[in-house]
Amino acid sequence: MDIGEIARRAGVSRSTVSYALTGNRPVSEATRRRIQTVIDELGFRPNAAARALKEGRTRTLGLVIPAAGRRLTDMQLGFVATVVEAAAGADFDVLLSPSGGDHDRSFERIVTGRRVDGVILMEIRLEDDRVSRLRRSGLPFVAIGRTRDTAGMWWVDIDYTALVSRCVHHLADLGHRHIALVNRSAELIAAGYGPGHRALAGFNEAVAERGVAGLDVCCGDDAPAGEACVERLRAEHPEVTALVSVNEAALPGIQRGLERAGLGIPRDFSVTGVAARHWAEDFRPPLTAADVPTHDMGARAVELLLEQVSTPTAYPRHLLHTPPISLRSSTGPAPRPAT
Repeated sequence: MDIGEIARRAGVSRSTVSYALTGNRPVSEATRRRIQTVIDELGFRPNAAARALKEGRTRTLGLVIPAAGRRLTDMQLGFVATVVEAAAGADFDVLLSPSGGDHDRSFERIVTGRRVDGVILMEIRLEDDRVSRLRRSGLPFVAIGRTRDTAGMWWVDIDYTALVSRCVHHLADLGHRHIALVNRSAELIAAGYGPGHRALAGFNEAVAERGVAGLDVCCGDDAPAGEACVERLRAEHPEVTALVSVNEAALPGIQRGLERAGLGIPRDFSVTGVAARHWAEDFRPPLTAADVPTHDMGARAVELLLEQVSTPTAYPRHLLHTPPISLRSSTGPAPRPAT
């Protein structure tokens, strides 16, 4: 079905149909309604390639995700889903591209192949070669996360420094004197993973301010790693009575490890941290946590990217989320020392 058939059925010229579709020239309301009625009856959709050629755009956004060999965490999947949903709401498609290791060629094709109008980056490192490459290319991009140097950069992020600090203060207020931070994996931290480093900075700052003992523990992104982390804590640091987690994928294992050790939450041990709301609500008992607004962050990343695409000269903007700590049932007063 093409414009010619629409024009014939509506009793107008092809150019009139084109003007009604593009808005390049005024068309009377009666004529526009007649054309729209035919379009609705025929289920006509403009050819995407032709529209892209006319507009000078692909109406496609690139979403650069972690390497395909790495299992995405639930939070990462949440970002993917919300970016796709928000882009579809703006009539844009999303092209997923893994990055890192053997996938660098895929990222380079996204940057140089003019296959997308802009890019959203996930899993940002403090020093990130992908950000540097996009800056050189001039292709619009938004990061979910941020590098150490954010000059001229559009980004959306969580304030891990402030949130982890609040969690420590909450536990210290409850009388806990030995607190652990369950961070992401050692490999991610060594690679300069931004949230892990900012979480550690907030943790160290808060334990120093409150005069409590702090212990930083790296943990893999899965339940078995979380369980092993608790076993190691109990064996090597039995004085620890509370932990702050920024590793939501490890939470089920943390819960299982504490249960196996015979520790009641929060009677014997308190747990808090930063996590997506459903992870917090599925924890038993429900987790006192800063709930990561994945849906809002993904949607705002798309919003900022489309702003760049439509207005290339726009001044760079960013959004730093600092959600409140939702008090649930996983934290309580520090247990009294055994006599």
